[in-house]
Parts: sequence; C-alpha cells; structure tokens
Amino acid sequence: MRSILSILLLFSCAITFAQTTISGTVVDGNEQPIPGANVIVSGTTTGTITDFDGAFTLTVSQSPPFTIQASSVGFESASLEVTSSSDTIKLVLTEGTSLDEVVISASRTPERIFESPVTVERFGLKEIKNTASADFYGGLENLKGVDVNTNSLTFKSINTRGFASFANTRFMQLVDGMDNSTPALNFPIGNLVGMTETDVLSVELLPGAASALYGANAFNGILFMRSKNPFDHTGISGYVKQGITSQDAGGDNSYTDVGIRMAYKFSDKFAAKVNFGWLSGTDWFATNYEGKPGTGATRAAVDYDGYNIYGDEVSTNIRAASGGLGFIPNVNVSRTGYEERDLTDYNAESIKADWGLYYRPWANDFEIAYVGKIGTGSTIYQGTNRYNIDNFTQQQHKIEVRNDNFFVRGYVVADKAGDSYDMVFTGININRSWKSDEDWFGDYINTFAGATLGGASEAQAHQAARTAADQGRLLPGTAAFQNAFNKVISNSDLSVGSRFQDASKYYHSDANYNFSHLIDFAEIQVGGSFRQYDLNSSGTIYTDFDGPIQYSEFGVYTQIQKQLDLNESLKLKLTGSLRYDKSELFEGFLSPRISAGFTVNENHNIRGSFQTGFRNPTTQDLFIGLDAGRAVLVGSAESNLDRDVRTYSVSTSGQLLGQGSTSVISGRAAYENSFTLNSVQNGAPVASDIDIVKPEQVTSIEVGYRGKVKRLIIDASVYFNSYSDFISNETVVVPLYGQVGDNTLSLAALQNGDFKAYQTYTNSGANIESYGAAIGLSTKVFGDYDLSANYTFTKQEFDQAKYPDFRTSFNTPEHKVKMSFGNTNVIKNLGFNLAWRWSDSYFWQATFGDGDIPSFHTVDAQLSYTIPKIKSVIKVGATNLLGDEYFTAIGTGNIGSMYYASIVINNL
Repeated sequence: MRSILSILLLFSCAITFAQTTISGTVVDGNEQPIPGANVIVSGTTTGTITDFDGAFTLTVSQSPPFTIQASSVGFESASLEVTSSSDTIKLVLTEGTSLDEVVISASRTPERIFESPVTVERFGLKEIKNTASADFYGGLENLKGVDVNTNSLTFKSINTRGFASFANTRFMQLVDGMDNSTPALNFPIGNLVGMTETDVLSVELLPGAASALYGANAFNGILFMRSKNPFDHTGISGYVKQGITSQDAGGDNSYTDVGIRMAYKFSDKFAAKVNFGWLSGTDWFATNYEGKPGTGATRAAVDYDGYNIYGDEVSTNIRAASGGLGFIPNVNVSRTGYEERDLTDYNAESIKADWGLYYRPWANDFEIAYVGKIGTGSTIYQGTNRYNIDNFTQQQHKIEVRNDNFFVRGYVVADKAGDSYDMVFTGININRSWKSDEDWFGDYINTFAGATLGGASEAQAHQAARTAADQGRLLPGTAAFQNAFNKVISNSDLSVGSRFQDASKYYHSDANYNFSHLIDFAEIQVGGSFRQYDLNSSGTIYTDFDGPIQYSEFGVYTQIQKQLDLNESLKLKLTGSLRYDKSELFEGFLSPRISAGFTVNENHNIRGSFQTGFRNPTTQDLFIGLDAGRAVLVGSAESNLDRDVRTYSVSTSGQLLGQGSTSVISGRAAYENSFTLNSVQNGAPVASDIDIVKPEQVTSIEVGYRGKVKRLIIDASVYFNSYSDFISNETVVVPLYGQVGDNTLSLAALQNGDFKAYQTYTNSGANIESYGAAIGLSTKVFGDYDLSANYTFTKQEFDQAKYPDFRTSFNTPEHKVKMSFGNTNVIKNLGFNLAWRWSDSYFWQATFGDGDIPSFHTVDAQLSYTIPKIKSVIKVGATNLLGDEYFTAIGTGNIGSMYYASIVINNL
C-alpha cells in the first residue's frame, strides 16, 4: 500500500510540475483593454478569453517555452513567446479593418470578408456596443443595402434587394442555425422572440439569392445571428434600459428593456448558459384615416373605407338592396367603422428566454449541445388586415453535434396564436353583434327614402339615413361596447368573431461535412436538410378543419472551393456549389452557384458570381382558406381547391333565376370559373386564366470589389436579377351562379351583386427584372474618429400596363444613403456615435393598401461612458432625434422618437 501511495504521489507531483499558470492583459494601440479577446496556446485548443479589463489567466499542461496568441474581431492577431510563468505578459493588438473580419455565412466556412466570393455584411460586437439605435436589431438598419420596414415597435421586417413586405417570405433569418420564421405565418417576425442583446456574438447578412447552400427560402437574402458559447464567454452580464417613446398620435409613453445572461464553464467538458429578456412599451398609434383607393377619400363620403378604420369595409349598393327603386341613388354605402385605437391597447411587449447545455466529452472541439428557446409577446402585424398579436408564443428546441469539420442538428419550431385577433373583423363583428348588416342597410334605405320624399337634398338624406341607422350604436368606452369587444375577440368563427387559433409547427434537420482536413487539393463540403410542416389552425387560417395538414421537403448540396496562388500576391479563389431540392408537392430543382475571387494584392480583391435560386410556395400560398372580408384567400395546392367550400346567400334576382337562396362555391372556382378584377371594374368582364402556384426562380449575376486605398476602405457591388414564375396574388371575381363565358347567368350574377372576390396564389407570366448597386466607404478622420457612408440603388423593370392585375410588391426606395460618425474613446472612457439615414420616396403595394411613401431622413445618436471599476457602460441615446415622424408602409403608425438611458454590466 505504501508503494502505491508513493507512486501516486510522484504522479501527482509530475502533473503539478507540468502545469503552468500565466497571467496578462490584452490591449489596443492606445493601451485600452480589449475585453472578450481570445487567448490560446499556439497549436492547441487550450485557451481563455479576457475579462472586462482585458486581463486573463491561463493554466496550461506544459512547461515554458511556448507561444500564446491573442485575437479579437476588428484587430490583427498578435503572438508572444512565454519563457517563464513569471513573465509580464502584455499582448498589443493593432486595430484592423472591416476587411479583416471573419464571416462564415458566405461559404459555410470561416473566411475573411476581403476574400468572400459574394457580398456579405457583418455587425459584430463593436458595432453592437456602439450602435446609436435603441437595440442591436434596430442597428441593422444602418447596414449597406438593407431595408427595414417598421410594422410596430417590436416587429421590424428586414429585407434586401426589393420585393419587401411584412410577410417577407423571400428572406430567411437564422439564429444559431435555426430558422426562426413562424410555422403559421411562414416568415420571420423580427426579434420579437429572438435573441437578448448580451448574448449576441455577431450578425451576418447575406443579400441576394443563396439557395445553392441554404435551400428554398434563401431567395432574397439571409440574416445570420450567432450567440456566445458558454465555454468561451462565461460570467453574468446584463443591461437595464429605460426611456420614452414620443409620437404625436400616441403621446409620450414609458419604454423599458432589460436583459440578463448567465453562463458558467463547469469544466473543460461541460458548460451551460441561460438568457432572459423583457421589453415593454407602447406601440406607434396608427391613425391614417384616408380612404382607400376606389372608395370615398374622406370620412364624410357615403362609401368611406379608411385605412385605420375597421367595420366600414362592409358596403353595399343601396339601389340594388332596395330592390331597384329608382329614386334610391345607384351608389355604394358603407357601415360606420371604429378607429384602430378603439380596438387595441397598443401594448408592445416581448418576453424571451433561452438556455443551453454544452458537452465536450474529450475536452476539444467536439461538442454536443441542447438549446431551448421560448418567447411570448404582443405586437401588431399587418398583412391582408391589421392583426393584434397578443400573447403569441413561439418555442424552439435543438440538439446539435458538431466540431470544426461537421455539424448535425435537428430542431422543432412551434407556435401558438394565444389571444391574437383580426382588428378588421373585430370592427365588423362588433357592428353586427349590435345590428345585422341587413337591418342596418334597411334602416338606412328607409330613412333615405323618407327624407328624399320629404324634400331633402341627396346629401341631407344620406346624413339623416346614417344617423338613423347608427342610432344606438355601441360606443367605445361604454360597458356594452367592451362586452361586445371581449365576446368578438374570444370567438374564432370569423362570421361572428375575430380570434386566430393556431398551434402549427415544423421539424427541421441539417447536416454538413467539410473534407478540408482529409483532402488537400480543394475544400469540399457536402450537406443536406429535411423539413416537415404540421399546420394546425383548426380551420381558422388554413383549410385544416378536419385535422392538421402535413407535407415535407428535402435538399442536398455540395461545394468545392479552390485557391490558386498565381504568384506571391496574385490569388484566384474559385467556388462552385450545387444544390437539389424537392418538395413532395412539386418537381425538384437544381440551384447552382459559381463564383470567383481575384486577389490582386493584400489591398484589392475583385469578385464575381453567377447563381440561381428558387422559392417554394409558402404554407399560406398552398393551404390558406381565410375570408379576409374584402376577399377570400384561397391557397392553390391541388388538394386545397376542394377543401375550401363556402355557402353564400344570393339576391332575390338570383332566386328568380332558379338558384335558390344559397350557392355553394369551392376554392376551385377561383381558379377555374372567375373573371379578372380589372375587367369587371372596367365594365367588360373577361374570364381569368390562372394556374395553380409552382416554385419561383431567380437568376442572379453579381460583380463586386473590396479594397483599401491608404486609410479608405471600399466595398462596392452591382447585381442583376431575372425572375421567372414570380409568385403573386391575383384577385378575381367569382359569380355565385352560372359558368364564366356563357354570357347569361354569370353576367346576371355580376349585375345582381351575386359574386365574391377571391385572392388567388399563382405565378405571373410577366418578365420581371431588378438590378442595383451599392458602395460602402469607411475611414479614420481627425486621428481616431470613425467615418463611414454607403449608398444603395435598387430598381425593378416590369410592364404593369400589360399585366394590370399583377402586383410585384417591390416596396423599395430607389435610392438610400446612410452615414455614421463616432469615436469609442474621445477622451478616456467617453465615446459617441451618430447615424444618419435618408430614404427616397417609393410606392408601397400590399394587400392591406397601396400608396406613396414620402422620402424621409432620420438621425440617431448615443453617448457612452465606460466605468472600468464596476465593469459597466452607461449610455444615453435617441432615435429619430430630429422628431420628424415618418412611415415605411401604408397603414402603419408614424414612427416617432425614442429617448433612453441604459447601463450594461459585464458584457464582454
């Protein structure tokens, strides 16, 4: 026993002798500490990160001499040989440029932005900390080529290169590799249930088509958000932000945003983290009371349908409703609606939490991780109607196995609509709960007739008729109104209620393997993905009244990348990618991408790429079955056409034609027995010719340049996109009886008002092209002040006159200019940043409403002070500092100003 103890003691001493502990700091050229810098032993994976003061302590299982290396985003790496554990270690990092930053998204492998084969934008830790916006997600608005449409305070929609809407199904958003688009809506909902600011490591944005590597939804751009790994970023950090939002319509309201991150490395094998964030404020009041095109322009009009007035969508021709009485004018009259502010409390809230368990069984780069995310919140979403998204919940759960050469992940995304409701149908059905449409229009017509026979003018008769018909109407603020409101928003039957019911989900898996460690002549990657949808709205959104709708899709891809060193400075980097995707509902598609990057020398790189992309129709394109009031939305999956069946009442004239009192119409009629809307409006009905929807395709060519001329950094690109089978909506008119083209019953149905508008999902035969250019410039001025500017040009080509019923919803300004100016250390620990943006005017086109968006400019500003002793940063700032309110879409609230003060603690 004594011998064994002696051996163990000697072994323990040997281990102790082999361990070396070193300490030091990492600073920049101004002797300022660099928190969060990586410090590793060269040639190994042993390392640590610096704390808030730039200090580090590292224990290694080897004796000096050895070399350590320090690196940090935005700085050039530095190395130092350690000869003794008592050495005074100071690593000085020279600030690099944006060209030196490393991105992963462009090629699914780490590479410098300078050498990336396609355009990519990056928003790193430095930019996140110094953004003049109220949060990091809002800071993305300052990136080159990026459009941000503000739906509400907590829901911003990011887009690149045109064709933007709030339901932005052409843009993908990934958080740690997980798609965070909602299963029910099929598009990202901003950062409502996304990441907390203290856990964000980097954000990368890839504009344009990327289907060759990322599949069907990577059609017009991808946003990648990566979080901090608890093995590398430990400790507790958090922030508290308090301020106000200020708007003419909504007044001044409190704004609070808090978040905390807790991460702990238990050993070299196990680490964990937890994040929590809460945001609360008041949304931008929407008070656009202009009449929609084709209706009365003012609230005094008899057929008024205002953008932010709901209930006035119900309209009828009073002469037809009167049975054809000649002294009743041949005009449409709408019911009196309610303002949006009467139908919502404008509560904006986001509550989100996530957690992760990370296991490295061999204490190296091989890692097994489980990540869970859950978020809930309240916001306003604008689609075909305006929706109060209340207590909406989305959760994600992922298991991933990875190392530096491969990953395999599987995750599920599930949502629940909570207490969400349609504000348009809320207004409509509050009216109907008090008085039916038939009774209201009956009272209107009777009073109008009496007033006219009594000698009143037409205007006087209309005024008297509305007053009589509205007698006893439920008024906001009364108990009767509130009772009716609560009853309507609790009922998911849209004939009497307005609530949305949904519990959809999708399952997704990804895998990728990089053979670069096995093959020398080129970097070769292979990968694939699989997704299954499970749509479950109980018949309130989709035609899933008899059970969930399920379908799946998969894809496989490969990429080969080869760098040719032509001489010491000339390098040619060639990349070829090919992906095959197949949905069970459509034929398969091949998506190739070929790119070349030519490095002239260390300061100049020219790139070019050719790629194709495609987009599968969304779940709504395929299976929606929703009566939105102005039109019935019916998806065009073949199986969906006979699932959407509706019964409509027909007029007295229709009954005389032998149709009875009702008519049964299926969704198929919209595609096979309908008139074009434009021809009906012009008085010469023509049969529509609509095919069911199929995938959309794009061919994209891009050329770009990145370089450095003295202190000036330049990043410029031009692109051209050509679209085919462009997925679009076309509104048609379905007669409730007769066959279109028979020139008898179907025309009589139109004349008698026995028809219904349907919004179809199809592909346009139009040739659609878009092209654009962008240039970004950045430099240092006055010694150490950061100055940057960028300009973006975007335009589409499309013959609207040839396709009058087709809507591209390009929704993008032709010109955008953005500038920023700042310094993180004007004097010791004091920094500031100013950001200015200007947007050209443009035409907004969407199912909710069309209209001109005036040009606008806005200034954001922040002043920050670092307190090293308590490892904190105090920041005060304002967005839209000048107070000039603006809007980015028809029907949304004007964007006012935000003023805030925050403290961020220990955010490395």
